[in-house]
Amino acid sequence: MEQIRKLVLFLDSHGGKRIQWALFAALMAAFALFLIQFNQVDIASLVSTEGRTFERAKVIKVLRDNVQEDGSRVGQQNVLIEVKTGSKKGETVEATSNNGYLFGAACRPGMGVIAIQSMAGDISLHTVYSFDREWAVLGFIVIFLAVVCLIGGKKGVLTCIGLIFTFICIIWFYIPMIYKGYSPFLAAILVAAVTTFVIMYLLGGLSGKTACAVAGTVGGVVIAGISASLFGKAAHLTGYNAPEIESLLVLENIRGIRVGELLFSGLLISALGAVMDVAMAISSTVFEIHDQMPELNRKGLFRSGMNVGRDAMGTMVNTLILAFVGSGVSTLLLTYAYKLPYLQIINSNNIVIEVMQGISGSMGVILTVPIVSLIASFVAVGRKSEVTVASVSAAIDEKVNDNFLDSVAVK
Repeated sequence: MEQIRKLVLFLDSHGGKRIQWALFAALMAAFALFLIQFNQVDIASLVSTEGRTFERAKVIKVLRDNVQEDGSRVGQQNVLIEVKTGSKKGETVEATSNNGYLFGAACRPGMGVIAIQSMAGDISLHTVYSFDREWAVLGFIVIFLAVVCLIGGKKGVLTCIGLIFTFICIIWFYIPMIYKGYSPFLAAILVAAVTTFVIMYLLGGLSGKTACAVAGTVGGVVIAGISASLFGKAAHLTGYNAPEIESLLVLENIRGIRVGELLFSGLLISALGAVMDVAMAISSTVFEIHDQMPELNRKGLFRSGMNVGRDAMGTMVNTLILAFVGSGVSTLLLTYAYKLPYLQIINSNNIVIEVMQGISGSMGVILTVPIVSLIASFVAVGRKSEVTVASVSAAIDEKVNDNFLDSVAVK
């Protein structure tokens, strides 16, 4: 116990914090090397893309337009484009642009586009795929990160770092794990634990508050997953009711991917942000109350955490459910327009999946409140005794030193 107390006091000191950051940087470097090695995998080809590439291009001239008298567009445009990348870079070629909402673009001279270049020997065909949206996407990402940093200051910078780390974990850790045949459910829990620890550490440092928030977040995410699994069993949702199931079944046959777990795994990732928010808010509140009122016992701290959690829970549950409803607004609109009967709606795969995601994610948020309140109340009061012992020990040491100096002075 004495050794643990000394270690805690050392880590809280200025020199200890520098060691913390050095160890943290070493762990992140090791994790980066792990991700590089982990992503060395051969991706099976689902469709043949030989000879087909996507290239940047600029519209030089519209050779034949498809605008009708009423202003609508029908059929294809024939345009002259200058290819900016690839084997045809610098060449001017003809291309077609389909009239569609998913592919093609209403081309005009000077417009930047992305063209599909299909090569077969000396023959090449070019089709306009879409507008060149890269500048818009990257530009708004930069603006968003800049606003977070300007408003949040140092915390804003750390928040951006945590956000980038989460994105890296999802793309280069979570997805490859699933592709290699690992359980998507366990992969989601592992990614939730890793990202939560890093984000909490960046924002709160290595402390009891951070540990309680991490434990509560992982617990809430696991509860959301269990709730989704129970809901799925009761409603006979196997995970094979998800969209794009046909393409996923091809992956299952080729790579052994556990397609049935993808639906529930995605739910855990979706609920992670809300659960993390509630966990950190309650943990910070409990520790702050303990610092201001150290005489408050575990029961009082738990009650305070629950009171704060009830307020946060109300807004977070609404946020989570509205997020899932917003993602399915097209389905809701079509349901309304077709005047579907109640029995069809309540048994529709899409509707039931949306309900399952909203309820299960909210269950994770709700039960995170008592979990974090309980853990934080015990850790905070336990820390009180450690701080008290440390304070007494420091006072005794200081008194002994003073007496020693006095005796030396007298002599």
